[in-house]
Amino acid sequence: MCIGIPMRVVSSGKLTAQCEHHGSVFPISMLLVGPQPVGTHVLTHLGSAIRLLDADEARMIDDALAGLGQAVEGRPFESLFADLISREPELPSHLREN
Repeated sequence: MCIGIPMRVVSSGKLTAQCEHHGSVFPISMLLVGPQPVGTHVLTHLGSAIRLLDADEARMIDDALAGLGQAVEGRPFESLFADLISREPELPSHLREN
């Protein structure tokens, strides 16, 4: 399974940026998304930024990852999936009958 980690750019160069996640800073390749200003949220995978995120989407991904960790540990996790709990489940459009 591949997991993308949301991070925030704290300093930027042409090819790499220093990106922060939960207080730790990592060098991240920006080749796929181009140089980004400080404060930009990016989805990272294996040391590369693969997509730009807005702050709300970055928070939702971070909450989901924290929720998975809490579920594995047997702790309550439902509050971290508030966007899913308050609605009925639905199939993706490609699986729905016409």
